[in-house]
Amino acid sequence: MPDVYVGCGSNVEPEPNLRWALAALEQRLGPVDRSAVYRSPAFGFDGPDFLNLVVRFPSDAGPDAVEAVLSSLENERGRNVGDRTRSRTLDLDLLLYGCRVDATRRLPRADVLRYPFVLAPLVDLAPALVHPLNGIRLDAAWHACSAERPALTNIGRF
Repeated sequence: MPDVYVGCGSNVEPEPNLRWALAALEQRLGPVDRSAVYRSPAFGFDGPDFLNLVVRFPSDAGPDAVEAVLSSLENERGRNVGDRTRSRTLDLDLLLYGCRVDATRRLPRADVLRYPFVLAPLVDLAPALVHPLNGIRLDAAWHACSAERPALTNIGRF
């Protein structure tokens, strides 16, 4: 059974929305391991700071089934998916599905290596995990982007 990694973020009442999402993910997909929570500025637009974390869970459901659950949870919290330059009540992204590489499903998600607010919680959760496209350990990728890191604040675990 592959390990699934999901990025979770919010900048609209982020703490209650993320706590709700964690409980809902466990109810629908089973127990999850959680990274620390990181505070970061909104990226690409002016807005309140985001809280971000990553969860990991084993799943025998396929990526489409996981994506359907994530989309359903976002919709339940009133997520407007049409505009990426707005604040979000809940943003749930399938980052990695085991070592699967699938361009159609955007696996692995490019955000894994692109955004520190995704990579930092992933490294917190699975530092030795190897990226399926480039074979680089995530902790090494984190160290490589150290000069470009925006301010992230580890605020602990929920």
